[in-house]
Amino acid sequence: MQAPCRAFRCYIVACRIYSNVLNPGKKRSWLVWAIGLVVGVFVLAAFMSMRKDPLAVRFAKAERGQIRSVVSTNGKVEPIQNFESHAPAATTIRKILVKEGDHVKKGQLLMQLDDADARAQAARALAQLKAAQSDVSSVERGGSQEEALTLQNQKIKAQAEKEAAQRNLDALRRLQQKGAAAAGEVTAAENALQRADADLKLVEQKQTARYSQPEVAKVQAQSGEAQAAYAAAQDTLSKSTIRAPFDGVVFAIPVRQGAYVNPGDLLLQEADLSKVLVRAFVDEPDVGRLEAGQPIELAWDAVPGRIWHGSISTVPAAVKLLGTRNVGETTCIVDNADGRLLPNVNVSVTIITTEQHNVLIIPREALRMDNGKPYVYTLIDGELRKRWINTSLSNMTSVEVTSGLDSGALVALTAVNSWPLREGLKAKVAQ
Repeated sequence: MQAPCRAFRCYIVACRIYSNVLNPGKKRSWLVWAIGLVVGVFVLAAFMSMRKDPLAVRFAKAERGQIRSVVSTNGKVEPIQNFESHAPAATTIRKILVKEGDHVKKGQLLMQLDDADARAQAARALAQLKAAQSDVSSVERGGSQEEALTLQNQKIKAQAEKEAAQRNLDALRRLQQKGAAAAGEVTAAENALQRADADLKLVEQKQTARYSQPEVAKVQAQSGEAQAAYAAAQDTLSKSTIRAPFDGVVFAIPVRQGAYVNPGDLLLQEADLSKVLVRAFVDEPDVGRLEAGQPIELAWDAVPGRIWHGSISTVPAAVKLLGTRNVGETTCIVDNADGRLLPNVNVSVTIITTEQHNVLIIPREALRMDNGKPYVYTLIDGELRKRWINTSLSNMTSVEVTSGLDSGALVALTAVNSWPLREGLKAKVAQ
């Protein structure tokens, strides 16, 4: 009878307030008391009715099943093996032989650029290279072929003159011993031999060291520059014909046939989509929950109901700003044999950090706390009874119960009319 008594006291207070509002400072009217009496009767009737009829409550059954703790976020698909072709020089698109979405084979011709300028440049570079190589050869031989022959003739002549001067000196020395030649004649012959020897050494030096080290270095540098220019011209020419470097799918052609392009402009992108990389952006509070090998599930709005599976291959090494979020980037490799996942699309990412099977689970809505201790209300003999429980893993919708509750037990969620639940309240299962 506690509830009716409390209701009656509330009714008395309400009548007094109502009387004071209608007749401030005056004697209470019999009409006010009559109205209050009627209200009180209805309040008492309502309480008595609730006392007699059990409260309709929504219940759920504690059942064994699977529960998982997840991190939900977004991610982006990237190709693992990707080929981008860029314009090697300012030119025009002569011919485009494929379209976006085409499957291509390694070596297949994809696009042809106008290469007239590239061919002319390659020819000029080749001519400069040959000239530079000729200069290097000349330096190594000590000069041109004509210069080499001239020096060789000069060497033979100087050698002959030296030998003649040596014979003359020998003859004069013999005559001097016999008193037939003067000392001055011998001295003149010795000087002539020295001049002939110097002339011979000069010619030999011209043959072996005609050019100084700075001159040699200059010629070699010019040759290297010509070689680099020719290689660059050949590279430009080769890139004017674009072929597929591997089997894959052409997924981007941002130019049109006949268009003018500048150096570095993107012409075409191809990728092998049999496997793709998904880069997921995990908010900073969840980064610490990530470990390599954790399962990942992917969903793409463009393909409803389809789930792709993978696992974490790299965990974040740092946290960075992405828009207004502080995120860590984690990646995973996903099989994409049918090619449905396309490069650069945004996907929903679910990372399963913990998963338990065949455990007792209740709805999170049924869990209540009292001073930090978890409990639930169960239905026993038509009344709500508090059951203290121990919990473990939880997520947004479910809680794992490790003790204190049996499988199949009914746990209270909420009353149909949102009436607060309490110990001992008469209740019934809402239909």
